[in-house]
Amino acid sequence: MKTHSTGIHHISSMVQDPQRTLDFYGEVLGLRFVKQTVNFDDPGTYHLYFGDETGEPGTVITFFPIAGLGKGKVGSGQVGVTTYLVPAGSLPFWEERLQQHGIATVATTRFDEASLLFEDPDGLVVELVARPSSKQTRWVVEGITKDEAIVGFAGATLLSKDPDETIRLLTELLGFERVAEDGEWVRLIGSADYANVIDVKKTVLPNGVPGTGTVHHIAWRVADGEQYPTWQDAIFDLGLRPTEVKERNYFRSVYFHDAGRILHELATDVPGFTVDESIDSLGETLRLPSWLEEKRDHISRTLPTIELPKGERI
Repeated sequence: MKTHSTGIHHISSMVQDPQRTLDFYGEVLGLRFVKQTVNFDDPGTYHLYFGDETGEPGTVITFFPIAGLGKGKVGSGQVGVTTYLVPAGSLPFWEERLQQHGIATVATTRFDEASLLFEDPDGLVVELVARPSSKQTRWVVEGITKDEAIVGFAGATLLSKDPDETIRLLTELLGFERVAEDGEWVRLIGSADYANVIDVKKTVLPNGVPGTGTVHHIAWRVADGEQYPTWQDAIFDLGLRPTEVKERNYFRSVYFHDAGRILHELATDVPGFTVDESIDSLGETLRLPSWLEEKRDHISRTLPTIELPKGERI
């Protein structure tokens, strides 16, 4: 079997305050809050998931809110920009909406494509791009209609300590196609029609520093876990070291760093976020894996109280 990923599954980032993150991504950007759980490796910390109405792969951003976490620095070995897809013609709406919420925006272009850059409250660099897509929006919040609502990811930029090796990983392991290059970037595209455009910066920047406002890892879509041994062998063949398969309740995962020191994850499309909640109740209650249920009372007392963002399925 040849290894292949259609595009991004999810992106995970680090922040300080869970409520501030819920307010920004749920109310300002209008994403649906799809899962309230904990970091399985650190159950005293929330793991918050946002996406489309069901948390479909390619729409999901997740956060580890860690109180007192120091400010990170974006640089080599990290995702540089997290890019969202919005409907054609909606960038002026988003520029006005963000500025009304006190968020400075910068209009820019990459490969002759207009985009809007800004930072979230923790300094994570976010971008909006308008591209055609068959993906339909079925979740809206007050002030945003389906004609402006975020569809899912458009893609991301990668800042590598070894850009050539990161590009090799994307093409040889993940099946992306190299389609464009200029003096600053190399563009690669996966086979999906969203969450599939990756720009790798050709210049090697100073090393990134993990912390608030930085991406922890980027995850790529894998249909199911049956082929993980093949994936692990292919990762070894590139001279890299994959982890064992990890159970994340909503997907199964394998992690590895590439030669450019970016942390990657291979995450399965199944079983998804409705495995323990109905579509209508996604994100409403704290969900724990079976092995943490006996500690629910203690975990619940440890976690700060949060108020959930509101929206509706259409």
